[in-house]
Amino acid sequence: MLYPNDEPLQGKQLRLEQQVFFVSCSLQDMLRIHRGFGGELRHFAGHFAVQLNDTHPAIGVAELMRLLVDEHGMDWEPAWEITRSTFAYTNHTLLPEALEKWPVDLFAGLFPRHMEIIFEINRRFLEEVRERFPGDDERLARMSLIDEQGQRYVRMAHLACVGSHAINGVAELHTRLLKETVLRDFHEMMPQKFSNKTNGVTPRRFMVLSNPGLSRLINGKIGDTWVVKPEGLRRLEKFADDASFRQEWRRVKLGNKHNLARLILERTGIEVDPSSLFDIQVKRIHEYKRQHLNVLHIIALYNRIKQDPSCDICPRTFIFGGKAAPGYFMAKRIIKLINSVGDVVNHDPDVAGRLKVVFFPDFNVKNAKFIYPACDLSEQISTAGKEASGTGNMKFSMNGALTIGTLDGANVEIREEVGAENFFLFGLTAEEVVSLQRNGYHPLEVYHQNQELREVIERISSGHFSNGDPGLFKPLVDSLLFHDTFMLFADFGPYVEAQGQVEAAYRDPERWTRMSILNTARMGKFSSDRAIREYCRDIWKVKPAPVTLD
Repeated sequence: MLYPNDEPLQGKQLRLEQQVFFVSCSLQDMLRIHRGFGGELRHFAGHFAVQLNDTHPAIGVAELMRLLVDEHGMDWEPAWEITRSTFAYTNHTLLPEALEKWPVDLFAGLFPRHMEIIFEINRRFLEEVRERFPGDDERLARMSLIDEQGQRYVRMAHLACVGSHAINGVAELHTRLLKETVLRDFHEMMPQKFSNKTNGVTPRRFMVLSNPGLSRLINGKIGDTWVVKPEGLRRLEKFADDASFRQEWRRVKLGNKHNLARLILERTGIEVDPSSLFDIQVKRIHEYKRQHLNVLHIIALYNRIKQDPSCDICPRTFIFGGKAAPGYFMAKRIIKLINSVGDVVNHDPDVAGRLKVVFFPDFNVKNAKFIYPACDLSEQISTAGKEASGTGNMKFSMNGALTIGTLDGANVEIREEVGAENFFLFGLTAEEVVSLQRNGYHPLEVYHQNQELREVIERISSGHFSNGDPGLFKPLVDSLLFHDTFMLFADFGPYVEAQGQVEAAYRDPERWTRMSILNTARMGKFSSDRAIREYCRDIWKVKPAPVTLD
């Protein structure tokens, strides 16, 4: 019931009610605990740090003010000082859809007191803006907590920025773009609040628990201290040139692929070849993550086989997984396209098993423990500048998968760590995406200039993957031909070229294995231990507490 479809008004109302409910419960519990231990309210921020995970809990700023002022009788100024000292804000995306805005009428109708508090926060904040930037009315309008253009909206990201003492992005590129674009005005006014905290994932879950075979192999060479000090994985580098170690590495990977193959057969009825290249993209289904770019490449390979059934194509198993938001029509159509292409490709005798397409159902952490260790190629192909960080990219690389990706999110830092020669890079940069959009991008021109792309789109449009119904995927095709907001056509040629490099590398098992080992060895930076340590040191001001076990 969480995160309901918020297209209809009832969904919007339920979502807002849920946010206020959970935030209020949490804050009231903190205050109860604090006072139960005899703490004074003025010292609350010295004992509790609250991290706003995107804008969904940003109503907490107004709720804590309500609790302190209305329920505990504090004056505004000390209550505001406590509130700002308590909250910090992590932004996870540059996409407008995740920077929540609530209609003022809806908000005030459900929570009139919170609306009053937000108006007062805004009045006082805009006075500060006027003092800093006198006469800049456009800046005032941009920074206001209330969007006054047309229907009035409450801007929750602005509330989070104003009500927090720290603001951070989750990858170096994302934080830079955050300061230059979405939150530029706030960065210019309060640069001291901004920092970067690149995401991390825990090797205990995503290596030790999920990939015991690999963990044992690593422990046999460098010991097990890397489990708590992942930077120690660097000691694996010297074994990348050890032929017997590479052979053991391939044995572990093949075993993991057999495990996943059995699970795929059990869950989907599709039989896949563990010796084929496991090309995997599992993540939330979204146009900016470009699962459909991956599908265009599959169709390109399929077309090559149809034109010459004897052509030499490296056998691949393409595995997808992920969920779409309940009201996201285009994302659901992409899921349908993946499955429809799979139905045709998997049963075409000309393909002869060289290509298999699987949509793995119910992708979650429990199922992911079989998927990450079995991956050969990790698809991190979002439009540059759109992915905040990514953590799947880290989980795959830790388990020895090689990455094909754009310079987006944490891909930039992963490539820096593992080495450009161990990463398959393609596509426009974030700056090139902006420049192309600004100067006029015409996807139809790209379509006419690239014969392989044209044949791929024509194959979809003809109804070949929809039982002869050309209308099923028409919305998706029209979106690409006439809008292509996320630059699939612009990146298609370079993506296919990079996939050719992938194939060449995979045909050389010794080279591929060496690259795989170096990916794992150089991923220590992306442990959640490092990320949490940085939050503790820079934002929460929390010092480690030694634990003694009898």
